[in-house]
Amino acid sequence: MHAERQANLGVALPGDQGAFGALTEPYRRELQVHCYRMLGSLVDAEDLVQETMLRAWKARRTYAGRAPLRAWLYRIATNACLDELASRPRRGLPASFFPPADPVQPVGQPLLDPIWLEPYPDALLPAAHPDVAARYDQRESIRLAFLVALQELPPRQRAILLLRDVLGWKATEVASLLDLSVSSVTTALYRARVTLSTGKWNEDRAARGAELGGASEKQLLERYVHAWETADIDGLTLLLKEDATFPMPPQASWYRGRAAIRAFVSGMILQGEARGRWRLVPTRANGRPAFGLYRKQEDRAQHAAFGIQVVTLEAGLVADATTFGFPELCRSFGLPDTVAG
Repeated sequence: MHAERQANLGVALPGDQGAFGALTEPYRRELQVHCYRMLGSLVDAEDLVQETMLRAWKARRTYAGRAPLRAWLYRIATNACLDELASRPRRGLPASFFPPADPVQPVGQPLLDPIWLEPYPDALLPAAHPDVAARYDQRESIRLAFLVALQELPPRQRAILLLRDVLGWKATEVASLLDLSVSSVTTALYRARVTLSTGKWNEDRAARGAELGGASEKQLLERYVHAWETADIDGLTLLLKEDATFPMPPQASWYRGRAAIRAFVSGMILQGEARGRWRLVPTRANGRPAFGLYRKQEDRAQHAAFGIQVVTLEAGLVADATTFGFPELCRSFGLPDTVAG
């Protein structure tokens, strides 16, 4: 664990929430990211951090300073998440649950059950604290592919992997936090690592060296935005990898391959006179380029919030464009409800 101050809750006198908040508030943002990784939902993570602070306030007299305050808060937050996960379905993206869709078939009704991962704004990430004991740095441990893989793990394995491989805690520290034996922690971590070593996350991690960055990425994204906003289907298609993917939660349908995405986009999203139908506002999510998507309102000059699209780039092309069709997400990213036409 990186160095931290040894704060004692004894200075937070009974009923003095101001003093208590001054001690605990510095940890709020990193606890929110931890809860997000556990739950896969920004909204749920915000709720669980509130629950963590409430539980900590109620238990403040039991804290004797034997463990760092940060570790004590993580213990409360992790157990709150485990309690929540006991009654919740796992979250994922459409490919977690369904095969690729046929682009010529109608899109079904959206699934509004709480089964979808939600994007996380990069702007809310806390300052990184590099730890040589951690396997994953903050940027890669917030990526959508990593989160999808995490949700495949049983909740306790998920917690152990996050504490060991993302936060860099020792096995003895994790065992103490979760009231487990060190051997149980070691076994669970091994199983979790085996699961993460296969599947899409492993492929995504291997592709990191093919990312662009700098001026090349900027130019590609500018071309991508121009293609969307001018309804240039040919131009958009040229920017896609041959095996690109296009998920759209809450729709269960998702599309794989340049030809399938082109057929769907031209037939459903950019059909008809679509120039100017969409506006894309740049942001960042899950360590990736992202956009606030805005759709033109009928007979109005404004475009209304549609959702957040997270874009993965590989080898100079778009490998994935995941569109989270939840308009309220734009507010979480500090974006407006409408933009001018």
